[in-house]
Amino acid sequence: MFDLPFQTQPITRTTGFATALRNTPADPCLSFTLTTATRTPAAMMSGQAHPKILDRFDTLAEAMRGAIDHAEDIGPDAAPQLLAILDRDERLVLAGAASDGAVAWCNPVANAVEARAVVIEACQSRTQAARAAEWDESDLAQRLRRRADLLDARLVDPLWRAFAARALQIAA
Repeated sequence: MFDLPFQTQPITRTTGFATALRNTPADPCLSFTLTTATRTPAAMMSGQAHPKILDRFDTLAEAMRGAIDHAEDIGPDAAPQLLAILDRDERLVLAGAASDGAVAWCNPVANAVEARAVVIEACQSRTQAARAAEWDESDLAQRLRRRADLLDARLVDPLWRAFAARALQIAA
């Protein structure tokens, strides 16, 4: 249909990236916020799983560098952390998995058709994860949930898709 942003994207429920900045003072000088998902069971069950704000930046390049700096603090044995860069209006600009000094940025979807396919695939992964959890396959369930989260991380706001894709090309 239309390639317009949707206020309650699937990424907000599963990874907890959007709508958390409401209780923090907005600094009009800093346009980008680096966040990581809060995955405490109590917060997720209560629907209060808001992202943890790591830092605020003036430019996307500075935010990407801040994500890399954060990744350098992650130990080599730690699980990858999903990081997201949000704009002033809490739209997803870019996301990636940070671990051991590096960030593997997720390529943003190119259009609404690709976004729908990604949402369908993420939902299927979560369904498989639920089945795996029922069969006491916790490692498989965790991998499938992480895969779904990485797919959701590709759901960059339509306003930022081309810009984020170009930023990743320049950074490579």
